[in-house]
Amino acid sequence: MLDGVPASGREWLLAAVNEVERSLRATMVEIEVEDPRHPNVARCFARYANELDAKFAGGFDAGRSISADPEELTSPAGYCVVARLRGVPIGCGALKLHGAAPAELKRMWVDPGSRGLGVGRRLLERLEALARENGVSVLRLETNRTLKEAIGLYRAAGFAEVAPSNDEPYAHHWFEKELS
Repeated sequence: MLDGVPASGREWLLAAVNEVERSLRATMVEIEVEDPRHPNVARCFARYANELDAKFAGGFDAGRSISADPEELTSPAGYCVVARLRGVPIGCGALKLHGAAPAELKRMWVDPGSRGLGVGRRLLERLEALARENGVSVLRLETNRTLKEAIGLYRAAGFAEVAPSNDEPYAHHWFEKELS
């Protein structure tokens, strides 16, 4: 099929085809509120914890981290969202509501094979929309210094770094965003 095309032209064409494929994959991602007890959520949370355990110096133990228990992530206390590509879960995030106090984002994760498709940004937008629908005026989160892509995402989404707002043992950065 590519006979007679110079090697540099083949490389360019393959790169273009790969980019088109990634763009098409991105349009097929669906993000929905999910029951936090659903097995897909449990798998996403487990993959999240396993990835952090491998990345963090000293590992990660979800039991030591600030909780994100199912009852905290079920309306009216909160929400859990799952991103799916062709029905397969590829990302998740959670929102904990606290009445008039700032709400918290928890357990943001995207499968490594689906990063770069804008899934993290879309998960964040969906969680922000749920927060606004529930009258939240301030949204907070914390993250570890190892998660540079996440830090970049939060800053690009308008989150400002603030003084520590909780005692999360794995956090090095705390962020806050005022919602309108």
